[in-house]
Amino acid sequence: MQYLHNIGSYFLMIIEMFRKMTKWSVMKQLILKDIDDLVIGSIGIVAFISFFVGGVVTIQTALNIDNPLIPKYLVGFATRQSVLLEFAPTFISVIMAGKVGSFITSSIGTMRVTEQIDALEVMGINSINYLVFPKFIALTLYPFVISIAMFLGIMGGLVACIYGGYASLDDYIMGIQIDFIPFHIVYAFIKTFLFAFVLATVPSFHGYYMKGGALEVGKASTTSFVWTSVVIILLNYILTQLLLS
Repeated sequence: MQYLHNIGSYFLMIIEMFRKMTKWSVMKQLILKDIDDLVIGSIGIVAFISFFVGGVVTIQTALNIDNPLIPKYLVGFATRQSVLLEFAPTFISVIMAGKVGSFITSSIGTMRVTEQIDALEVMGINSINYLVFPKFIALTLYPFVISIAMFLGIMGGLVACIYGGYASLDDYIMGIQIDFIPFHIVYAFIKTFLFAFVLATVPSFHGYYMKGGALEVGKASTTSFVWTSVVIILLNYILTQLLLS
């Protein structure tokens, strides 16, 4: 019953997020701050992980297709498919559930503990709109982060392939181009938009409705990361079945 209650509260929070909007002059500043904290602040770690994981995917693929009858361009092909379909949209989103999700939960949870949310309500402000809506708008730019992850993942694979001597530049580029299906990009960005919505709302829910003191803020951040990851993985499975099967 507790889970059903939490799911109901979550959907009520989403509805409330779009009601009684905060005036634009205030909202604009909140959105810009959240873009800086959640999107721009995440580019560095995403770029670092994407580049090196792309290289690892390439090396592992090359080492597992060392049969001389298998064409070398398959290294580039396998790297492209891995990065575009799963690594960039899904793996990075799970990492962001830890970084961005914990930040959102702890910041809103701290406001709950210090009664700042109660103060907003007393002033007649819709606290859910004030706190959650800017994060939702900021994370509509999340596909920009994922596009960087896609590019750097493939570039990391290229560097590993060339310097490791697994395939020539021409073979790798041929692998990236061969049998390319444009819908795979659409599929990746559909997933990304939905994951962005999850990253904005699930951690906000755990921060907004938490009870207790400073210790519970840490526990709420951990719970938020777990549930955000679970929802992302389940959504990934459902979307893959719907869009690719």
